[in-house]
Amino acid sequence: MRHVQSTFTRRRFIQATAAGSVALAGLGFSRESRGQAVKPNIVFILADDLGYADVSCYGQRDYTTPNVDRLAIEGLKFTQGYSNSASCSPTRTGLITGRYQMRLPVGLEEPINATTPKGVGLPPGHPTLPSLLKKSGYGTTLVGKWHLGFLPDYSPLKSGYDRFFGIFGGAADYFNHGSKSSDPLFEQEVPVDRAGYMTNLLGDRAVQTIGGYARSKEPFLLSLHFTAPHWPWEGPDDEAESKRIKSLFHRDGGTQKTYMAMMQSLDSNIGRVLQALDVHGLSANTIVIFTSDNGGERFSNIWPFTGMKGELLEGGLRIPAIVRWPGRVATGSVSEQVMISMDWMPTLLAAAGVQPDPAYPPDGDNLLPTLTGRGSPHPRKLFWRYYGGGQRAVRDRDWKYLQIAGNEFLFDIVQDPRERANLKDRRKDIFDRLKSDWEAWNSTMLPERTRPVTYGNPGNFVADHYGVTNPK
Repeated sequence: MRHVQSTFTRRRFIQATAAGSVALAGLGFSRESRGQAVKPNIVFILADDLGYADVSCYGQRDYTTPNVDRLAIEGLKFTQGYSNSASCSPTRTGLITGRYQMRLPVGLEEPINATTPKGVGLPPGHPTLPSLLKKSGYGTTLVGKWHLGFLPDYSPLKSGYDRFFGIFGGAADYFNHGSKSSDPLFEQEVPVDRAGYMTNLLGDRAVQTIGGYARSKEPFLLSLHFTAPHWPWEGPDDEAESKRIKSLFHRDGGTQKTYMAMMQSLDSNIGRVLQALDVHGLSANTIVIFTSDNGGERFSNIWPFTGMKGELLEGGLRIPAIVRWPGRVATGSVSEQVMISMDWMPTLLAAAGVQPDPAYPPDGDNLLPTLTGRGSPHPRKLFWRYYGGGQRAVRDRDWKYLQIAGNEFLFDIVQDPRERANLKDRRKDIFDRLKSDWEAWNSTMLPERTRPVTYGNPGNFVADHYGVTNPK
């Protein structure tokens, strides 16, 4: 594993360093005094079902994502970033708590949906990233997707956020999201009517939120959890498609062109957020993170991996992960440090000078030394479990143990990222050790739920999954 500087053009270097210098000058701090004197603001941008190569700085070639690319040019890009799970709610549980999601009943839902029993959600008393930052004087706002439990028992406002504008569930139509729809937008805990394309509405609110915090001059956490590019497959000009479909999970919708339009809208709104930080002189003292909640869906680019959302193959777990923090994170840097969603909570607490709750120690690592270039890459051992398909996985250094649908594998994931060469017999010692390690780890987690579960992408739905069937 290495931590190296990437090569980029002189023009991009000048743009990146000039932007940081102007922002620092506008705040009136030197790089050293700014880091010591002022708590950093945090803008955490989470895309939904974004594949590893869905942005151009990770390999997308069919369209460009200049604003996400700007973050990579001006900050650090992880090449071995993982999600806590292959679906929405479990990863969001790990992200907000900094712990393996299987420690909580809500983390066993893959994801929360209509079959989830009432009374399952993120417990309001559990320490979270926003609740701990709030106690330290931060303003906290969630704009976008929650997906960790429903009213009246669960809410962003009950788990550390001061303000909320977004959706409670796993998805909403990009146009039909009014107060009387099945998946409405909420202002705080009240359904509201807001006309417009969902990605733009969330971008609008994020820009307004940044302006409000700039005026109040309080440090802030803005969690900007977009619903894009999650289905339904609707671009900004596809309102007719919104009226046609009868279910958000429509099997006959979407094209690569539609997905491109959704991604370009997402990138454009990220650009608006970065511009708002620049305009208000906040860029120099704001940590901006861009990542995804899990691997890609039907139209995603997951090269060079295989698999997709709902699978513990690399394509279901590997995600973009970028962080920009002027003056603290070197511009244009690239890290091969293995990392996972639950690392962000202890890392951001450390950046803010806030301690985790000792009764709930994080399972994630504090990667602040990695971000600032003061620490060397270190080996990681990460574990996953996914009820659909009876899936299990361990990543230990370069090795990965995988069990899926009763089949077992051992991969050298660095030499063989597409997971093709099964080395379980050739390296039986490593295979046996990782399988035993998984069993030991699993014994410390809550048992899997007993309710039946189906594959999200069986063969009668996705043609290249022709061998995958759901139990009768």
